[in-house]
Amino acid sequence: MNRKVLLPVVLVAVFALSLVPRAQTVIHEESFLPPNNLSIPIGSQDDKGITKPQFEAVMDQIQAIYGPVVAARGGKLVINRLWSDNTVNASAQRNGNNYVLNMYGGLARHESITQDGMALVACHEMGHHIGGAPKYARMDWASNEGQADYFANLKCLRILFAREGAQSFSRAALDDAQPRAACAQAYVSPAEQAICVRTAVAGMSVTTLLRILRNETVLPRYDTPDPKVVAKMDDNHPATQCRLDTYFSASLCARPVGDALDEKAPAPGTCTRSQGYTTGLRPRCWYKPPANEPVGMSDTLAVRSSMIPKNTETVSALNRPDLWKGL
Repeated sequence: MNRKVLLPVVLVAVFALSLVPRAQTVIHEESFLPPNNLSIPIGSQDDKGITKPQFEAVMDQIQAIYGPVVAARGGKLVINRLWSDNTVNASAQRNGNNYVLNMYGGLARHESITQDGMALVACHEMGHHIGGAPKYARMDWASNEGQADYFANLKCLRILFAREGAQSFSRAALDDAQPRAACAQAYVSPAEQAICVRTAVAGMSVTTLLRILRNETVLPRYDTPDPKVVAKMDDNHPATQCRLDTYFSASLCARPVGDALDEKAPAPGTCTRSQGYTTGLRPRCWYKPPANEPVGMSDTLAVRSSMIPKNTETVSALNRPDLWKGL
């Protein structure tokens, strides 16, 4: 595989949208990264990520999976494969009946990007379009940031990674002892366990990049959930640890992947306490459940603690300063 890199970190610029009144052309595009002048031209010294064929292979998978889904909703999935654009970013927008993903080559060319990382980027953006409730308070089409993250691991990556064409995708080379232990308890099937681990590791790579970009000193960890409990729904991008909690929880939700989500109610197709689940719950560090849903994080904390061993060297490889040069 050409230009294999150590980590599938997603320059999470991708998880982004801005809010525009519905009376206008509905375009939501907001950079997730801190202000930066990153630009990676084709063939430059920083062109160390995935190749164009690898980039296209990821987009082909997303199109094959979600093109028919969007068509069934009366829309058209448009993936703008902007390989020649040097922008280190990605975005989603809704333009009439077009469900648009803007996927930039500059992001794909960053040395930390692998195909699994690019897949997580695209899955998050698809989550804004079809991730279900909860949605942004100021509009009715886009799932909020936390829900787009939850959808990425709960549905999109699980479906994609089960497909034959994705078996050879480049991915993270990390110690996965903690997610393996947790996934072994969440799933019976070895195949489902393997996909659970793969999605969880992709989530770790994303949140570790966020920590670096935010100049944070505390490493995100699988075994230390964010204890914050919001008083109201937070539609914005969650904190770094909270985001990892969302990815990991979604990976551990054993709800059948085919169970449909709902545009207005957050419970269908997901794991909630009201449906008897104690694992795979949306973290309360961004999610405010409806009145009929029990609140608090005691179940999540207790189950998480019992499911995985204490921190190993899983994240040590992600802390190499040379990996993040130029950010």
